[in-house]
Formats: sequence, structure tokens, C-alpha cells
Amino acid sequence: MFVPIADSNPLEHVRRPYVTFALILLNVFVFAVLQQGMGGEVSEAGVLAYGAIPAVVTGTAVLPPGYERIPAAFTLVTYMFLHGGWLHLIGNMAFLWVFADNVEDALGHGRFLAFYLLCGVAAGLAHTAVQPDSEAPLVGASGAVAGVIAAYLMLHPNIRLWALVLMKIPLRVPAYWAIVAWLAFQVWQVLADTEKDTAWWAHLGGFAAGAALVVVMRRRDVALLDRDPSGIPSPRRGPPVAGSGAGGDDEGRA
Repeated sequence: MFVPIADSNPLEHVRRPYVTFALILLNVFVFAVLQQGMGGEVSEAGVLAYGAIPAVVTGTAVLPPGYERIPAAFTLVTYMFLHGGWLHLIGNMAFLWVFADNVEDALGHGRFLAFYLLCGVAAGLAHTAVQPDSEAPLVGASGAVAGVIAAYLMLHPNIRLWALVLMKIPLRVPAYWAIVAWLAFQVWQVLADTEKDTAWWAHLGGFAAGAALVVVMRRRDVALLDRDPSGIPSPRRGPPVAGSGAGGDDEGRA
């Protein structure tokens, strides 16, 4: 697949994407300090307590004594700030770094934070709906990040970005090329059902939520499907829009 490196898409409405910066810092802090701590290994207790375990969320299983620290429903938020390793974290943060600033610009700081969290919850619910009896904890920001990717596609499909294809070949391509290829890979993985430790349905759930939410949460003067491929801001003349499991298995990674 590909890892995004950079795009040429200036901000139009906000000076700095503060929420994007805060989310990246929070994810790094949680993993480096709270999950790993001084031991250098991911805390199993933290993953069980704060990961989203479908069987626990649906009420068909309970956590072992001493692990239940928050209501099960709240883990649909906390899971997206946990990661299974440094590569898992860095990959998710790379996508967030490249795509989230322009989505935050289009939505505004507060609505972008709500958007991000809602996409993550939708991703967790999609994973839970497909595997309701699973006792493997779901961790990772990929579901929420998938929502950001979908919003970027809806807003700026023609903006060119640099991407590292197959982790070694740098290419500059239109955003829709890279994102549609990414989406096709997710769908293929769901159909092939090969990698059991990756929550592909969470990615698709987050993506669907992001595509729907950006339509109603974007600023009133932000149009969808920007046709300008140059990366230079163009006038926005869009019409006004309405509204502003318990131990045992390896964790699923979103």
C-alpha cells in the first residue's frame, strides 16, 4: 500500500490545525508513556481495560476482576488512543499529519474534534457488529483516521500529494488515486479475510462515517469535490448546508 508524506494544500480558514497537533501528541503520549511506561513493552492490562472488546461492549462477556476501570461503552472512545506498537502508531499518525489539517480547516476546530471522535466510535461499532462475540481488544486510531481520509477525498480529490508506495517508491499523485487505491485494498482484505489481526471493518466503518459527516459538518462556505488540482485556494461557492474482548486473543488493530 502507500504511506502519505506531504500534500500541497494550504489552509484557508484556520491559522494552525491545533486539534490535529493535539491528537497526534496525545496518541504519542499515551503510547510512549502510559502504554509502554518504563518497561518498553505494551501494557496488556491497559489494552484490556481501555481497548474496545466487542463481547464486553455487547454484554456477552466481562473483563477479569481488576480490569474493569471504565464503562464498556466508553472504550469505544479510549480504544482509538491505544496502539499495538511503534509502527502501528507511526503509520496512523502519518495519515493524520497529511490529511487532518485540511479537514480541520474545512470544519473548524471544535467540529473537527467531534468529527474525529464520531468516526472512531462508528469504526468501533462496525467492528463490534461484525464480530460481536470476539474477546480480542480493538486498539488503534485507524478507524478515526479512515474518517479523515474519506473527508479529504470528499473535499480535495484532485490535490496532488507525495506518497511512499510499497514503503519505498515516492510518487506524486492526485489524492483520489491514492485514497481510492487505499479503499480498494480495505475492501479486498475484507473479502479475502486473510489478516485476522487487523480490523478491516473498522476502517470501512470509519470511512463511511467520515464521508457522511463531512457533508453536514463542513463550514457553510466550503464546497465538496474541489476541482482545483494546484493546491492554491479557490473561491468557495458551495450552497449552505444544514447543521454545522476479555483477554486471550491478540488485539485487533484499527
